[in-house]
Amino acid sequence: MAVLAPADLTSNRSLARARSEILSALVGDASHEANRALMLRFVGDNDDALWRSCERAHLTSSALVVAAADHRVLLLEHRKLRRWFQPGGHADGEANLALSAWREATEETGIDSLVVYGPAIDLDVHEVRPPNEPSHLHLDVRYLVIAPLGAVAAPNHESTAHRWVNPDDLDGFDPDIGLRRLVARGLGLFAQLTA
Repeated sequence: MAVLAPADLTSNRSLARARSEILSALVGDASHEANRALMLRFVGDNDDALWRSCERAHLTSSALVVAAADHRVLLLEHRKLRRWFQPGGHADGEANLALSAWREATEETGIDSLVVYGPAIDLDVHEVRPPNEPSHLHLDVRYLVIAPLGAVAAPNHESTAHRWVNPDDLDGFDPDIGLRRLVARGLGLFAQLTA
């Protein structure tokens, strides 16, 4: 794991770049690896996988934002879906998924100077059912992102609430298996980085 430098966070529109980020993600458990295989097949079969106009499924990216001072994670209550998630969103054509995760985290949390680590730490496939839209799959490539000391979150209009959460309190936010896996893995890696 390494901090991604500004040169690593430059825009790229090549689907080959997204494929490379999926391939280079850290090795994970059986569900993570099954998700990698599904994502690679989908990207190979769908030239528009980076766009939400690919209605059946599309690539997204997200960030496990960890507070440097006390190892809490930031969760946002999604306005449309009425569930608690890590910051993230649609790639919208951006094949540099680390850049997309950083952009989404910065926009959704209002925190400046977030630091992105690479490669991706988790791969997750989950169904979403937004109101007034057909259900579809998000093929989510997830990164570890560290908030600076003293960071204060000021989420945007996409969220109705936010919380810095201790891992022991995660159950109170009705996490799915993917969020549980992400938090456990991300905090484990962060502990190794700061040991």
